[in-house]
Amino acid sequence: MIFIKIKKTLDASPSKITEILLNHEQLGRFFNAKFKLIAAENNGELKGGKGAIRQVKMENTAFNEQIISANQSHICYQIIGNKPVANHQGDIYLSANTSLEGFKTNLSYYIQCKAPWWLPNILLKHVITKDITQALNKLEHYLLAGDV
Repeated sequence: MIFIKIKKTLDASPSKITEILLNHEQLGRFFNAKFKLIAAENNGELKGGKGAIRQVKMENTAFNEQIISANQSHICYQIIGNKPVANHQGDIYLSANTSLEGFKTNLSYYIQCKAPWWLPNILLKHVITKDITQALNKLEHYLLAGDV
């Protein structure tokens, strides 16, 4: 099993970051993939939240992810099925951080998954960590540019 933990402080409120991360069809601005919403959230849930299913298309693969739970402080999602990795779950924790510089959010992104038998864990961990770090950096620049 692979475990990844990435932390970032962002210049926006947890609710704004939640809104951006649950806007599935716009996630391609940050991640190296194309996203398509194929099932909406359950009744009474945040827009794009619990129950939503998105299709993720990357270079040579496509797979679906389902939002398991979502609120202003935590987003949990899982890959449906075992491809491209098995037992994949992502947890994004958001906590408000008011500082002298203004309102910020501490983001902690945890991923766990199991690599296919033919792919070394260390390589998969490196690729996922690089992609998530790059996405969070793009999100940070997006927020700083005031495009929100």
